[in-house]
Amino acid sequence: MKILVLNAGSSSHKSCLFDLAKDNSDAPNPLWRAALDWTHQAGSVELSASGGGESVQQVLPITDKAAGIEAMVNTLVEGPTQVLGSLAEIDAVGHRVVHGGRDYVDSVRVTEAVKATIQRLIPLAPAHNPANLQGIEAMERILGDTPQVAMFDTAFHARMPEAASTYPGPYDWVEQGIRRYGFHGISHQYVAQRAADMVGQNIADLKLLTCHLGNGCSLAAVKGGISVDTTMGFTPLDGLMMGSRSGSLDPGILIYLIRQGGYSADQLDTLLNKESGLKGMSGLSNDMRSVIEAMDQGNAQAKLAVDVFIHRLRREMGAMMASLGGLDAVVFTGGIGENSSLVWQRACAGFEFLGLRLRDDLGRTKDDQDIAAADSAVRVLVIHTQEEWAIAQACLALG
Repeated sequence: MKILVLNAGSSSHKSCLFDLAKDNSDAPNPLWRAALDWTHQAGSVELSASGGGESVQQVLPITDKAAGIEAMVNTLVEGPTQVLGSLAEIDAVGHRVVHGGRDYVDSVRVTEAVKATIQRLIPLAPAHNPANLQGIEAMERILGDTPQVAMFDTAFHARMPEAASTYPGPYDWVEQGIRRYGFHGISHQYVAQRAADMVGQNIADLKLLTCHLGNGCSLAAVKGGISVDTTMGFTPLDGLMMGSRSGSLDPGILIYLIRQGGYSADQLDTLLNKESGLKGMSGLSNDMRSVIEAMDQGNAQAKLAVDVFIHRLRREMGAMMASLGGLDAVVFTGGIGENSSLVWQRACAGFEFLGLRLRDDLGRTKDDQDIAAADSAVRVLVIHTQEEWAIAQACLALG
């Protein structure tokens, strides 16, 4: 079964093609990968593709997103990256959709009703759901009635207890759908199952703390395979300090900025989402590697940024453990979580009282690894997230 996966974003589109059998359990390498970058230069898009042992990179004079997606998909059947004789060989298309609201707790086949719901939820994810819907509609035009599947970033958290998902505002908020939805669900779901496989236990018997740490950061408390708590909320701005997002703040700060600084809603949006976090505190970058390098060179702002990131990470890790009522394993994933031994060490140092101990020989590897010491009471796993593979598996499951 040939499954095309599309992750359509506001400024980039990523896609890959899997050739799968029903008994696939481990993530295979895609036959083909491609990406579009709309930030390269005005009036054009940068297209990169690889397949069949070849790769291409070119700048195309295209501004229409649907036309760009079509050009990307055509590299499957044209040029040096051709891996298919015809697009008709594609059996299904899987999509990452950021927001499924309260409507979806699992992946679904795309129908007109599903598209209408994604459209209706745009106010909850104005930067993402429009692009996700555009990707679905572009694939309809390109591939006709080929089955499409939507996998929602919020779905994995949709079964959280009401006490965890409800904000303590007026009850009208509940009726309006203002609640904690959580995000990064595809990644949290994948790494939780992968962790169970690595420790050789049924996920139903485990209490797992999954840490997705990248430019966006979130934690999830996964108990018996279900997300029972998470750090992101109504939007991806809640929770941990991130690359350029502030994470949780005293809302009184926003009231103060509105009253004393004359900030508008759009200015606050930009401030909290694009000018805060590691970037805002360090004054340098949203990339943890660059901030750590500056810290090592004596930059005081960079040091404070890293210290605050770790402090808030450990605090939220403790909160997730309380929601779990115990802990069998911690999982690190995402760009920071998969690669930063400094973050592993400093995050876990706060939980030695639980009998959690790390190995002395810590280092990055291309393989998933257990970095806990042999006598640690809690396993600590570094897992490379495979969101595309998780989406392909959802397509398989839905036939």
